Amino acid sequence: MIKNDFAIVSVDMHRGHLDPKVATLPLLPEEKCSRVIANTHDFFHKARQKGVPVISVVTLYRDSDEILSNPHWNEKNMDESATRKGIARHNIIGEPTNEIIPDLEKETDYVVNTKKRYSCYLHTELEYLLRQIGAKNVILTGINTSSCVLCTAFESCNRDFRVYVVEDCCDSMDGPEFHDAAVMLMNRILGHVVSSEEMLKIIEKGGN
Repeated sequence: MIKNDFAIVSVDMHRGHLDPKVATLPLLPEEKCSRVIANTHDFFHKARQKGVPVISVVTLYRDSDEILSNPHWNEKNMDESATRKGIARHNIIGEPTNEIIPDLEKETDYVVNTKKRYSCYLHTELEYLLRQIGAKNVILTGINTSSCVLCTAFESCNRDFRVYVVEDCCDSMDGPEFHDAAVMLMNRILGHVVSSEEMLKIIEKGGN
């Protein structure tokens, strides 16, 4: 098990969000998908070289009932104009949607695949794994900035981890204004929002 004060938590960087061929929810424009994947691939490669472990957290459901038992999501699934219309088909076991983007995955990475809601901690082993690794600093990347990344930043802060968010390795299907609003909140009250290059320098220095 790789030990490090830093750990990357990669939030829902799977084909269901970032691969136009199989995505089950409205996703980023294709050029933004490519940009986020390319930025993240480069960042992960350099961070792994510095001994920073990568934890891919993936949403996975047995069936649509596990999704629609959330009343808000059920309501949005019925709304033709909702951003998350179609969520009932999102990341069901056995579907290609829950596969991690191949360019972002290495055999040495950790995978946590029991995520059911916006939080990467709820009903998962993420906190246990972070404590085992010895991480004190959580580096967040992923989709969506305005929901799962934001929620996980709150919960990381509540668990007394130092929080970093790598902005060029995040985005939101809700649009740039929602991405920007989430970035503002996280930078003001939860931790530090930085670029991937800035994050690599912070890792080199051992923290702020």
